[in-house]
Amino acid sequence: MIRKTEDTGVVEQPIQIKADDVHLDGDLAQPQSPRGLVIFAHGSGSSRHSPRNRLVAAELHRAGMTTLLFHLLTREEKKVDLVTSHFRFNIGLLAERLRLATGWVAQDQRTSKLPIGYFGASTGAAAALVAAADCPSIRAIVSRGGRPDLAGKALPTVIAPTLLIVGGNDDRVIELNEKALALLGAPVKDLVIVPGASHLFEEPGKLEEVSRLATYWFHYHLFQSAGS
Repeated sequence: MIRKTEDTGVVEQPIQIKADDVHLDGDLAQPQSPRGLVIFAHGSGSSRHSPRNRLVAAELHRAGMTTLLFHLLTREEKKVDLVTSHFRFNIGLLAERLRLATGWVAQDQRTSKLPIGYFGASTGAAAALVAAADCPSIRAIVSRGGRPDLAGKALPTVIAPTLLIVGGNDDRVIELNEKALALLGAPVKDLVIVPGASHLFEEPGKLEEVSRLATYWFHYHLFQSAGS
């Protein structure tokens, strides 16, 4: 079903990414005259319906960016993962699914000409970094409360400008992000710690701060790459 938000002009419609026996459901949301595209990689145990990611996506729409939120796991895999939590930590598998989504948007006429960025949360951030390491067309990466350390050997080969955002009260994740930042090969990279925020940025105004930071990062790096 195609949905249009009257006050913003954003058109959202369901899509399905298919490859062999893999079928991944997603939502493609397009503002009027989009100039960039951000693909979301959700975190451990989450989905394309994540309210936190959708809040960030709404801010990106206002800045003229199309978004793709999709399930990184098939319906059968999600059923298994709910019991075992096995797939959500399989970074190689999640990165491959992100590559599938990237190939899909590169071939779809609605998105094929748009510069692409990745927004990853939790384990999805590691998947975004691993996928980007093999895909030089990715123009920017933002991690929210992510585990970039799980990207391992891929970190030095990432060249896309990368922003790591961590809550100020998330001590262990701050440490892991600092170590990952030092290993990142991207010539443009930064770590921003949001004071007073926990891992999920649930405190008033903190997720809005994440949205502002992510929008600025993508606006600069995606639009600059598009020649503006």
